[in-house]
Amino acid sequence: MCKFFQLSRQNLYPVKILHYLDRAQNTLMKYKKYLVDDFSQAKNVIDLIGETQPYFWIVTDYEGNYMGFVFLDNFIGSAEKSYSAELTTCFDKCAWGVFPKYSAKIFLKKCFDELGLEKIKVQIYPDNLRTKTLMKSTGFRYESLLKNDTLRFGVPQDIEVYALYKSYYYSEK
Repeated sequence: MCKFFQLSRQNLYPVKILHYLDRAQNTLMKYKKYLVDDFSQAKNVIDLIGETQPYFWIVTDYEGNYMGFVFLDNFIGSAEKSYSAELTTCFDKCAWGVFPKYSAKIFLKKCFDELGLEKIKVQIYPDNLRTKTLMKSTGFRYESLLKNDTLRFGVPQDIEVYALYKSYYYSEK
């Protein structure tokens, strides 16, 4: 089982949260090459939380051990109804294996049921095989390749787009 702690700049200071922030910062630095491009404004996890609040969550196992973080951004829709959002996941090595798949299913249900999203998309660098495997195993389907869509380390970078629709998610259960 897993838990999600939703974070914003206003709730970062309880002692339990501070411990998770340190771990999230370490995870961000370790896997940053898979998470950001040359245009990212986020220099640290606090900046990332600020950019994505209130849609940033720390992920723990049921005992409260830090496993990683997830966030949503690039929403499409109106003030009354969001249609889609982009999902980013980052799990610490201690969580690799079954845990990300299990927690993804719980989080996707939350996105569809609580946030009312109809579509969740992910943009993945082609060399990020672990995330591609996770997304495919949780029902995401390849949609397109964005050729030279951004710069990463000063070099034009392709991005693969995968998506999961609410109707497909519930039809496959």
